[in-house]
Amino acid sequence: MSLFVATWVKFFFLYAPFFVVSMFLSLTRGDNPASRRKVVNRAVLAALAISVILLFFGSTLFEILGITLDSFRIGSGVLLFLSAVSLVRDGIRTHATGMPAEERDDISVVPLAIPTIIGPATIGAILVYGAELKGWDVMIGLLGMLAALAGLAITLHLSSVFERILGRTGLNILSKITGLILAAMAAQIILSGVRGFLESV
Repeated sequence: MSLFVATWVKFFFLYAPFFVVSMFLSLTRGDNPASRRKVVNRAVLAALAISVILLFFGSTLFEILGITLDSFRIGSGVLLFLSAVSLVRDGIRTHATGMPAEERDDISVVPLAIPTIIGPATIGAILVYGAELKGWDVMIGLLGMLAALAGLAITLHLSSVFERILGRTGLNILSKITGLILAAMAAQIILSGVRGFLESV
């Protein structure tokens, strides 16, 4: 149970829900509620498909590329830390800067699912977590990830309510708090990688 809760919390903040809400509100400004619901459902399903692939095939990818888990921990931890710093400083993720401003026929997959929900730092972290889980822990991790995505979907469906209650300033503050938590997670990943590397030497 503790692994499920820990995984759920990690993934929930990894998806940076309040930043995603801000982006979602900007990208769907003027859309009707039915259209917004369809965008949320498609975006979360796309994020789910990508997350599941990364979670289950991380170890295989490391073996193919000849990369050790500790090396990837350090690299993805640094990337996640940079993303966290961007959230704390500017309220946005580094990979989401320079997003196209023109209207799209379907923004649910690009740019909402990728790279807003799942960017480079998120991909790296999911690969690391997937490679760390063994046996039945993988299924528990999957359940935690599904719970986090369900929480993200609920948050997005209630985005208009959050905007009315908190305003853009409130959402920006929550994004910065998320950044602080991501920074701590990044530091833990990096330290685990460094410790594993030193123990192997």
